[in-house]
Amino acid sequence: MVDVAAKAGVSRALVSIIFRDQPGASQETRERVLRVADEIGYRPDNAARLLARGRSRTLGVMFTVHQTFHADLVEGIYPEAERLGYEVLLSATGQGRGEAKAVEALLSHRCEAVILLGPDTVAADLDALGHRTVAVSVGRRVPQTRVDSVHTAEGKGVRQAMDHLYELGHRRIVHIDGGRGPGSAERRRAYRAAMRRHGLHSGLRVIPGDHTEESGIETGRLLLAERDRGEPLPTAVLAGNDRCAMGLLMALTRAGVDVPRDLSVVGYDDSHLSHLMPIGLTTVRQDSLLMAEYAVRFAVERLEDGELEPREAVLDPKLVVRGTSGPAPEQGPA
Repeated sequence: MVDVAAKAGVSRALVSIIFRDQPGASQETRERVLRVADEIGYRPDNAARLLARGRSRTLGVMFTVHQTFHADLVEGIYPEAERLGYEVLLSATGQGRGEAKAVEALLSHRCEAVILLGPDTVAADLDALGHRTVAVSVGRRVPQTRVDSVHTAEGKGVRQAMDHLYELGHRRIVHIDGGRGPGSAERRRAYRAAMRRHGLHSGLRVIPGDHTEESGIETGRLLLAERDRGEPLPTAVLAGNDRCAMGLLMALTRAGVDVPRDLSVVGYDDSHLSHLMPIGLTTVRQDSLLMAEYAVRFAVERLEDGELEPREAVLDPKLVVRGTSGPAPEQGPA
């Protein structure tokens, strides 16, 4: 601002008034100062200004690079944060960069709160984090911790998917487990409960996996190898998430399995990639925009009132039927 003031021939105090859009300068002086600032490439340092007041007004977001649903959530976080007057700083987890390191990077950059997308950190560590700073978990329920949470009613979503497959005549329905991924335990329990409710407990099968395409590809290879040994394919597979479902589709279609004529596939998330495929993926939709809005609001409200008790937002899922689910092929008894 000193450089701008010197070149414009005014005081630094007047430059400050103009940059803060406060009264006290004529229109001619205001235009001259702004023109000089543009010529020399000056931009106000909002971060420094906020820190001088003891606030950064920045929300940190921890996410996983390859999780497409996390990208959908981030896209929803930005507008809600900006609406409430906050900036957003991202920190990714990945190979060799765990959640603890990603979170510490956000805190070291003076983020006032952290929004954790699909955390798999143990509950005790999340509770400790919640006592250090404002923290919100998205996609995972974390009861008895000082962390707010936003997630979908996982059991309801799985029930919708399983009822849909049952009504199509499917009886040999396999579930690819999501491992430690967010919501996986609830989805696994709901699958087992649905199989029992429909009288299919003898055919219940959970295949270990995770929330990656590789997990779906490996499951596809497993099922195809079993078929080659004379065992029948399942008629439907409920994948742990959309990425896993897409990997499964890749393995099956490359081997000549017709989806959904020979086998139906259902995912979970309704990430943006699920409807960009040549054959749209039947999946359980999580409302990423609403989840993002709740997460930001929870963080901001706790910043303004630190005495709030931990809160939980549970959103309704919705089954989206597309091209990967159809009537069951002819089959023997379950």
